Amino acid sequence: DCSEIKEEILRKDDRLLTLLKDVYVESRDPPARVKDGGSEHLPCKQEEKRLAKLGHFGALDVKKVSKGKISIVEALILLNNHKLHPQIWTAEKIAAEYSLELKDVNSLLEFFIPFTIQEFPKETKKAIKS
Repeated sequence: DCSEIKEEILRKDDRLLTLLKDVYVESRDPPARVKDGGSEHLPCKQEEKRLAKLGHFGALDVKKVSKGKISIVEALILLNNHKLHPQIWTAEKIAAEYSLELKDVNSLLEFFIPFTIQEFPKETKKAIKS
């Protein structure tokens, strides 16, 4: 049974071949039209990348970052550095170190402040309860 099917598949059909020889196909692209804002299809400039400052997460760390952007780990590091040593880690130094715009760094330092965890001494807890 299988051999009959294989023979049928491999057998040339002369009638179909003759018909195919008469078929002529011509393919053309539609004429190009210029639209308003036609520049949107131009190839975009490749983003510049920089090596990221790595944290302690190994494989989870982001290795490359687009210039003008930072990873979460980098954001936490730079915010902490600025908090601990604001005279050293100024907005200007951070902008230069991480290839960021100064206005973006100023916004980051103004609106994102790392939390400080403080534990109350046990005596204070007792005083609050009573």
